[in-house]
Amino acid sequence: MIRVFEGPDFGGRTSTRRMFKDLNPADGSVWAEVTDYGRDEAAAAIETAHAAFPEWSALPFSKRAHYMTKVAEILEKRKPEIVEALQGEGGGWFGKGMFEAGYTAEVFHAAAASTWQSTGEVLPSEYGKMSMAVRRPMGVVAVISPWNFPCILSARGFAFPLAAGNTIVLKPSEETPYCGGVLFAEVLEEAGVPKGVFNVVTCSREQVQEVGDELIEHPYVRGISFTGSTAVGRQVAAKAGAHLKKCCVELGGKDSLIVCEDADMERATQAANFGSFMHQGQICMSVEKVLVHEKIFDPFLKRFVERAQQLKVGDPTKSKENIIGPLINDKQVAKVREQLEDAIAKGAKVVLGGKIDGRYVEPTILTGVTPEMKLYQDETFGPVVPVIPFRNDDEAVQIANDTEYGLSAGVMTRNEARGLAIASRLDTGNCHVNCSSVNDEPHVPFGGFRASGVGKHGGRWSLEAFTETRWITLDRGGRPFPPMF
Repeated sequence: MIRVFEGPDFGGRTSTRRMFKDLNPADGSVWAEVTDYGRDEAAAAIETAHAAFPEWSALPFSKRAHYMTKVAEILEKRKPEIVEALQGEGGGWFGKGMFEAGYTAEVFHAAAASTWQSTGEVLPSEYGKMSMAVRRPMGVVAVISPWNFPCILSARGFAFPLAAGNTIVLKPSEETPYCGGVLFAEVLEEAGVPKGVFNVVTCSREQVQEVGDELIEHPYVRGISFTGSTAVGRQVAAKAGAHLKKCCVELGGKDSLIVCEDADMERATQAANFGSFMHQGQICMSVEKVLVHEKIFDPFLKRFVERAQQLKVGDPTKSKENIIGPLINDKQVAKVREQLEDAIAKGAKVVLGGKIDGRYVEPTILTGVTPEMKLYQDETFGPVVPVIPFRNDDEAVQIANDTEYGLSAGVMTRNEARGLAIASRLDTGNCHVNCSSVNDEPHVPFGGFRASGVGKHGGRWSLEAFTETRWITLDRGGRPFPPMF
């Protein structure tokens, strides 16, 4: 059955009822048909959000928190159908869907709690003033979210700004318009969130440029949250900067897992397996380089291969045992194929996998990968990972930092002091000792350095990104003016 999701007409101001096809990446079938909005509809959505801002921002913070809690409860209730949608629309494994659906509800619980954290400061004043730094919501926040974890990354982008009193226009990826957008429109409406406060603009690939430009350039938009590729993120940040607008952009990564010679072998190989192949490696935090001390390189590689070869490849909607599903589209497959073929041509050895069948890529482990290979330098976003030896901690840090990216990392060692010492030298926004680079929680500061982005999502850091700081004083000391005035 093909689902049909028709969006609102934004008060009769839309000019079209075009639809576009939302495909199941597992077999290319049409999963749904969704409204294909353009620039005019995006502007109408922004104006709708702008009109709703005064009343929403004036609502007591506790009332906004109650709405966030209600959203979380509805998401929890709808978990089974959300998991099914994540599999059918996004090509994800059942376990990935269970995690994502559960985590998304927690984002809104955390957003509810964050409303009690929007505290200001009383500052000293040499003139006897009551001097205060306070925060207030910005206005309309535009959120542009990706396809790989559409529920989590859409929710993270808008839940905290919404709870803080902003109104929202969300554009989900054209690959996952339901899970990343329409779903939330349904849930927030069911939760009773006032009309106009939250708006979703879905569009096809052909409309992405003009809709995206409107979400950045429209004068009513005061902040932009973007999660996606570094190439697009650079454009978003540049356009936001040109209009002097605050933006928070979380982009790609080329993340390393450093395995020291004293690491727990079972824990380390499991961290490598999960970090490299969870959701086919289509995670910004995925392990894209496994760095292993030369003293344990051979036994580690043997155990890593044994683990990875147990991961079953197949359509996740057909069986819960199919852990490795399809890549999201043919363009992504072509990118992975290019990196793999380039590495092999330049001398890399395939230790496991290497087969590509349509959109399905086997878990693939390589050795002999060197800096001149695309696989070493570029983000892969697929289930292909090199295992690279290192001689000492200095060399491990050098290899891990040898990239334009700086998102996440993992360090495996029984010596926590050593782990923290290595972590302190890594140029990444996140680092996890004795765990995978793939880590997140709703309330933590999540973001990267350099080509991995600017700003932090999560908890009070989202509040800092999407509220304005004001200085307000009450004069009680009678600060004197010059006598000539």
